[in-house]
Amino acid sequence: MTTTSTLSAAALALALGSALSLAALPTVAHADDTMEKCFGVAMKGKNDCAAGAGTTCAGTSKTDHQANAWKLVPKGTCEQTASATSPTGFGQMAAFMAKS
Repeated sequence: MTTTSTLSAAALALALGSALSLAALPTVAHADDTMEKCFGVAMKGKNDCAAGAGTTCAGTSKTDHQANAWKLVPKGTCEQTASATSPTGFGQMAAFMAKS
């Protein structure tokens, strides 16, 4: 194999590896004008991203209705969505301390 062929093969392998690595990264949900973040309503492993310790990003919530994990919901529906851990019994617009 020539030096050029070796370099081309290495570059191709590096590009393929990079593409596969990026594909494996979790996607971060982004709110548009019709959606809002709602804390305490996501099911275990179904959160859209993190708010604090115990979550790192999408899909990492450890429990149902985790108080510091949010889910995107249609705007205006968060505080009407049931949450077993919320002091009000409904989703919150910010992370909260779960009721015991």
